[in-house]
Amino acid sequence: MKQIVMVLAIAGVFAAGAAQAQSGADVVKAKCATCHEMDKKKVGPAFKDVAAKFKGDKSAESKLTEKLKEGKGHMKVAASDAELKAALQYVLSAK
Repeated sequence: MKQIVMVLAIAGVFAAGAAQAQSGADVVKAKCATCHEMDKKKVGPAFKDVAAKFKGDKSAESKLTEKLKEGKGHMKVAASDAELKAALQYVLSAK
């Protein structure tokens, strides 16, 4: 019985790791596509415009993370830190 519990616990850890390995494009598609598109304004700005605004800003990722987590100037986003990091890296690399 203990072995079964241990195997299930290990499987849970691997599943959590796999969820964190989600690409930025996947996170954006799942959590942001309702209001944003890559190259045109929808409800919110186009991602290419966000990338242009923050180009060269070393603190852009932390500023945007705070906005998304706290709901400052943007609705709160229900996402893990890893998901936010992946999504923001994807968005900020848009051209």
